Amino acid sequence: MGRAFEFRRARKEKRWSKMAKDFVKLGKLISIAVKSGGPDPETNAPLRAAIQNCKAINMPKDNIESAIKRASSKDAKDLDEVVYEGYGPYGVAVLVETATDNIMRTVANVRMYFNRAEGTLGKTGSLDFIFDRKASFKLSPEGIDMDELELELIDFGLEEIFEEEGEIHIYTSFKDYGTMMTEIERRKLSIISSELVRLPSTTVELTEEQEEEINKLVEKLEDDEDVQAVFTNIK
Repeated sequence: MGRAFEFRRARKEKRWSKMAKDFVKLGKLISIAVKSGGPDPETNAPLRAAIQNCKAINMPKDNIESAIKRASSKDAKDLDEVVYEGYGPYGVAVLVETATDNIMRTVANVRMYFNRAEGTLGKTGSLDFIFDRKASFKLSPEGIDMDELELELIDFGLEEIFEEEGEIHIYTSFKDYGTMMTEIERRKLSIISSELVRLPSTTVELTEEQEEEINKLVEKLEDDEDVQAVFTNIK
């Protein structure tokens, strides 16, 4: 059918594959939230956040409800949230967040990815001096006065606010995550997504070729079904 058809098919398959992996990862977030705070999103802020993120990537409502139902079952597997820290080539710090029902499998896979990239897996807490844990919110800018909103949210832990690519980005400390979410919801602002992120306090500058090498390690990690997020300190 020609190269153009093959290209379009390959691109669609790649997009569908990524979507499927995102659904699995968000399904785990739902499970963790339900296990810790119950199945009612009205009283469970992390679950509300997970549902919002599911909607942001167009996860069907049936999938979301099924994930909540499975997590509420007494037979549902418990998931351990484990963070792995290490260094890739060129001294790049790499932090890997996972959610797993088999820690032995997960650590073996993560170590393998680091070894194959000629990196090293370090001890827990070894990168605490590099990464700060923050809460990130993305809002729709419609009807929002940025200056006014900035002043009003300072009392709720606001650390940074800016607009980029048609979205308002808000950052606060990890401990202020729930407080900020409650205030944003109280104001009925349109939340596109919210998540906990790791921001580097120091960065490493690489050449284009070196960065591509690190990206291959990151992609391998992100493709693993137990990995929820990967952060580096590349500039």
